[in-house]
Amino acid sequence: MVLFDDQPDALSKLLATMPIAQMRKERWEVLALSENGVIFAEGIARAIGGHLDFLFTEPVPAPNNKECWIAVVSETEEIVINQNLVNAFDISIDYVYGEATRQYEEKILTYLYKYRKGELITNLHNKNVLLVDEGADTGLTMMVALKTVFAMNPTRVAVALPVVPESLAAELFSLVDDAFFVHQMANLVESRAYFAHIEPFDATTCSIEPSDNDIPKGNT
Repeated sequence: MVLFDDQPDALSKLLATMPIAQMRKERWEVLALSENGVIFAEGIARAIGGHLDFLFTEPVPAPNNKECWIAVVSETEEIVINQNLVNAFDISIDYVYGEATRQYEEKILTYLYKYRKGELITNLHNKNVLLVDEGADTGLTMMVALKTVFAMNPTRVAVALPVVPESLAAELFSLVDDAFFVHQMANLVESRAYFAHIEPFDATTCSIEPSDNDIPKGNT
């Protein structure tokens, strides 16, 4: 099922769900959660006059299946675990935290030095924060992002996603101040499956400028 022609089409439809005029009167920190989400976060930040940044996260894969994420760790070392998968695969909690530490040290710290000279994300205390991604499949990335942001005591937290599973949408509505979705799917497959065309990400056109063109790949 195709829902969007491409990313600009999805961005346009996502913006149509948002109170742009009101948000322009407020100061928002707009955080992209993945490479795939940068085009959406950048477009929204431009539309509402917000400040654009990137919240770095990395997945923790299952021991024998690197495509299966059992947890996600953020740049502030918050972690969210898919306990059902951990239990189903009989994975030890020591493995989860050990692998999370490895992902943090080998990947997230590298990103921080490339993008922010080693600095963590700006303190979000008493700020309005909007978390943006291209979609959400398992919800692990969004949940670890929320855990990271909530720990900083922001004033308001909102999320914006073109496509999201119905179950995750219901959970997000209960957690955040505002949630903007174009489509809530009862049986969501991979988010990118709903796009007729996906334009490859071009870091050289992004206003989040690294020392090279290596931005963390897509998250779920």
